[in-house]
Amino acid sequence: MLLLAAVPACVEPDVAAPPPPEVVVVPVEQREVEIRSEWVGTITGYVNADIRPKVDGYLLRQVYRDGTAVAAGDLLFEIDPRSYAARVEEAKGELARTRAQLARHENDVRRYTPLAAQGAVSQKELDDAVQGAEAARAQLLADQAALENAKLDLAWTQVKSPIAGVAGIAHAQVGDLVEPVTLLTEVSQLDPIKVSFPVSEVEYLRFARSRAQREQEAKGDEKGESTPTTQLELILADGTTYPEPGRVDVAGLGVARTTGTIEIQGVFPNATSLLRPGQFARVRAVTERIPDALVIPQRAVRDLQGIAQVARVGKEDKIEFVNIELGPQVGSSYVVRKGLAVGDRVVTQGLQKVRDGLVVKPTEPSEDGGRASAPPAPAAS
Repeated sequence: MLLLAAVPACVEPDVAAPPPPEVVVVPVEQREVEIRSEWVGTITGYVNADIRPKVDGYLLRQVYRDGTAVAAGDLLFEIDPRSYAARVEEAKGELARTRAQLARHENDVRRYTPLAAQGAVSQKELDDAVQGAEAARAQLLADQAALENAKLDLAWTQVKSPIAGVAGIAHAQVGDLVEPVTLLTEVSQLDPIKVSFPVSEVEYLRFARSRAQREQEAKGDEKGESTPTTQLELILADGTTYPEPGRVDVAGLGVARTTGTIEIQGVFPNATSLLRPGQFARVRAVTERIPDALVIPQRAVRDLQGIAQVARVGKEDKIEFVNIELGPQVGSSYVVRKGLAVGDRVVTQGLQKVRDGLVVKPTEPSEDGGRASAPPAPAAS
């Protein structure tokens, strides 16, 4: 018993409570946001023309230089005109012959009319002369039309540009036998240039309402200044943004039943001819403006079986998980429709180590987006 009494009693030391975990929090912002949508578009000339001959023949020469600008009415190609010139002369001969026949029948009518009244000639001879004159007049009209057609065919041996623009590379060579189905080249007006892109019905409705709202605001403006049209951005294939903004030119007639989209055509200035028909580009535009939107970073939101949640830091720095209703995405942030208020603090880093009711040590994000350095721990006494 004395030996046991000599052994000192074992006393367990007090275990210090762990410090609250550090988390990065940001306040819920309220600001005006612009909802941007993006679509894939195809660039086409503002006005396009396929150059095809209207008559058959051998291509005699190419007048323009490939890839150069041409004006409306400029000569592009010439087809061998000799056979068509011969048809014009033939049509002229037929017309002259018919005119001579008409003159002869008219003379017979004038001569037979008094003689028939005197009984010197029969009525049948007068009737034949009258019918011959009428037939000659009808033939004269047909021959005049044939001559005009022959002249048109001769004129069409000179293939001219119907529009002003840039002529492409010729598809036919000198000496080729061409016909009306032969594509000789294309001419496109490149400045301005069009971009066609399909938008969904929902995006179209959102855009149309936003545009109507801006027009209404412009009418109520005391200065009477007109609201600028919606600007379009063009992102090229190499990822660069086209320096000139565009505008919406026209919307399609209706929504396609197969895709549920409506075609929109935008117009962009193209003085340097950088944009060319057939290019693919992304078109971006502001489709909605929310004046007093609540905005939080994307990394503050976690998905729980389809329900969006955030960890809100409440009174006494306690964690409270809140279900929220998200709106559209704006860059690296979300618009919050329901569940939060201005000034609420939400956790952006450290979500994996917090739970409901846990007391945390909130810190502000650093300039580079990480966690701000925590203050040094006090020295041990």
